Amino acid sequence: MEKRPTSHDVAHLAGVSQSTVSFVFTGRAGISEATREKVLRAAAELNYRPNLAARSMRTHRTGRLAVVVPVATMNPLTLLSGAISAARDEGYVVEVVSLPQEPDEREARFAEVRGSGQYEGILSFTPLPGAATAGRATGDTADDPTLGTVVVSVGEFDDAMHMAGALTDARPVAEMIERLAAQGHRRFLHIAGPQDFPSAQSRRRAYVDAVARLGLESIGVIDGDWSGRSGEAAIEGLPSDAPPLAVIAANDVVATGAIRAATRRGWKLPDDVAVTGWDDHPQSAFLVPSLTSVSQDRERLGAYSMHRLIAAVRGGEPPTKPDGLLTVIWRESTDSPR
Repeated sequence: MEKRPTSHDVAHLAGVSQSTVSFVFTGRAGISEATREKVLRAAAELNYRPNLAARSMRTHRTGRLAVVVPVATMNPLTLLSGAISAARDEGYVVEVVSLPQEPDEREARFAEVRGSGQYEGILSFTPLPGAATAGRATGDTADDPTLGTVVVSVGEFDDAMHMAGALTDARPVAEMIERLAAQGHRRFLHIAGPQDFPSAQSRRRAYVDAVARLGLESIGVIDGDWSGRSGEAAIEGLPSDAPPLAVIAANDVVATGAIRAATRRGWKLPDDVAVTGWDDHPQSAFLVPSLTSVSQDRERLGAYSMHRLIAAVRGGEPPTKPDGLLTVIWRESTDSPR
């Protein structure tokens, strides 16, 4: 049987002492960033993972973190991937905890998880039950010494499990409108998402503000439901003289319906109708024409959120929030200057 690599092996490869390796994986202060990186590279090369049971006996720390995310209502895979990778790089094991939808059940389940003593910290992407964050603003840290658990709530979802954090930033809407206006577009339409979603509200406000600021013509804001049918119906309901027109759709699925309806009406894309989406779904690059959209770096957001929790657990400085989580990907659906 192949021998499992030890901290001694990591220390030898990294050219540091065994205690330095231990300090890196327990988050001890006073280790330079260069030394830390050297140790982590050596650990990765050897596929080393700390012995959590032994470490727990020495340090009275479990080496375990929990992530609370609304798994039942969304696809959180990229968000979780970033968070879990960041934790593993720091020597932690991560468990994903799904809370019930019912508020009373949610509070009881969270209290059970937090009081279990299994986790050094809990990262929540969803609002936490009242007692967990009472009197604290979203995104703050709650540390109860009697429970020995640090809780960081990053507020990326609201109580209805709708996106409510960094990825609701709607500045890309203004960027798309500005570029379309520079190409010569003067007439715009927004096919919005449901207004009980903070992200849909934010994109709607950004559209209205940008059109007014640039002195453009809006032929309407039509509320939809994130479906292709809502995009299709919005375009079908337009008068025949609507083009030339630029359509800002709430997401890529809505945009796909809009493209279908415009094509069926004989309107050429992007000459008669330019269309933008949001989410940069994998198929969007392969539509005809390919769809201009907004890419969301959820993996990097997940990693940043986990680093916030780890910093709180170790008593270190929180990381700086990353820029560029949202990027406009320009494609054929908007590439024809007017």
